[in-house]
Amino acid sequence: MDIKKISTIKDLLKLLGMPQKQQTDLCALTILSMANLTQKGQWKKAEANWMRIHDIIAFANKNYGTSYAENSRETFRKQALHHFRTAALIEDNAEATNSPNYRYKLTNEFLAVIRDVKPNKIQSSKVFEEFCKKHTSLTDLYASKKEMQKMPVKINNSEFSLSPGKHNLLQIKIIKEFAPRFAPDSQCLYLGDTTEKDLIKEENKLKELGFSITLHDTMPDVVLYREDKDWLYFIEAVTSVGPMSPDRVLNIQELTKNVKAGKIFVTAFLDFDTYKRFSKDLAWETEVWIADNPEHMIHLNGDKFLGPR
Repeated sequence: MDIKKISTIKDLLKLLGMPQKQQTDLCALTILSMANLTQKGQWKKAEANWMRIHDIIAFANKNYGTSYAENSRETFRKQALHHFRTAALIEDNAEATNSPNYRYKLTNEFLAVIRDVKPNKIQSSKVFEEFCKKHTSLTDLYASKKEMQKMPVKINNSEFSLSPGKHNLLQIKIIKEFAPRFAPDSQCLYLGDTTEKDLIKEENKLKELGFSITLHDTMPDVVLYREDKDWLYFIEAVTSVGPMSPDRVLNIQELTKNVKAGKIFVTAFLDFDTYKRFSKDLAWETEVWIADNPEHMIHLNGDKFLGPR
């Protein structure tokens, strides 16, 4: 392993004022991987390509002799990538975090700093000096860029802003288009933003209905409750993963076995092409809603339409 390269990046992160926990080998290897710098690679040939966390781990393991497992992706996200994005060292492509198309890359400004790195002489670099002068404004720039891209939506008579991306766009359409048509006067009990998983979580109402769990990793994307009929709508917003498959329906039924309200299982898609990709995975006795045709529903077999079993 090239300790010198790792040490140089750690020095760079320290000089940039990153917290101690973001000056580790893992963090340095994240930067080196994203810059496509092998042990023998030249600083001036650093690159900024869109990468998944899987790609970052694979690069580090292949080129620096590490042995990070796939299940360490969350560690990379929380320890390195989240903080680097906040500090404007990297940016993301605004896809949903659970999408296979979600990517990160170095910002052009930080790429210029890496290309001009001279070990033990980082502070003498005019590019580094210029980056530091602009660093606060750059952080504000990338933060405001994310804020400008956010999508407003009114839920339960309150205003919210969801992060950009197809998944959240579909969730907004569920609230604005699906709910008024097929769940009129319903209350949204749960909705997870792609960056803030429990954006809406009406814990008191969930407990009142008999829910024993309210964690985002077990809840569907959207949960609506229609009080006049005592119906719960469990809705998965599918752009790349996670339809109402037989296993998913059984999982939700088991998790909500103490809930007496009628349960309706819905898979929502943005368009018909996405529906066709997942049609073979959908469970019988569930509903399909396609945002491109908001006034229509598809019921998968059975003697009832849009009602609890």
